[in-house]
Amino acid sequence: MGKARPVTDEDRQRVRELHADGKGRNEIAELLGRSGRTISTIAKDLGLSFARAAEVRQATEIRQADLEARRTAFAIRLQDIAEREANKIDKPHTYFDWGGKDHDFDTYEAPEPTPADKRALMATVATAVDRSLKLVPPKDEDGSGEVGSLLTSLFDRLRERHGDH
Repeated sequence: MGKARPVTDEDRQRVRELHADGKGRNEIAELLGRSGRTISTIAKDLGLSFARAAEVRQATEIRQADLEARRTAFAIRLQDIAEREANKIDKPHTYFDWGGKDHDFDTYEAPEPTPADKRALMATVATAVDRSLKLVPPKDEDGSGEVGSLLTSLFDRLRERHGDH
């Protein structure tokens, strides 16, 4: 008969995490390579009960659904930002300056942003689209179809507005 290995803080932490994920005693025992009795003892010492595993699982599922809904809502906001910033690329742009010996404030309207400002807008658009797609990936496997289509459409629009064909 072999000697049982001592329970470590890592074992206790894993039991806590797996229990919070809604795993049952036997499943945790199998995952950690421990007996069901050992898992029960650890859980009791941690103040955990497996009688609530179904409730914990349901609460975890609800929390995950809530987080998914929040990620989706934020992805929509990022997409809105990308579209708003993309629309600024060929529109009149107000520049301002504060300076001179009298520290005068001055503004002027340019027919469109400078090339550097256009690059900054495009970087903002690209970042917002990228983060949006990471929060809520496209339905196809690798996302390349939708991403490629979105970027192609955006660049085609820009070329049309600037007469580049």
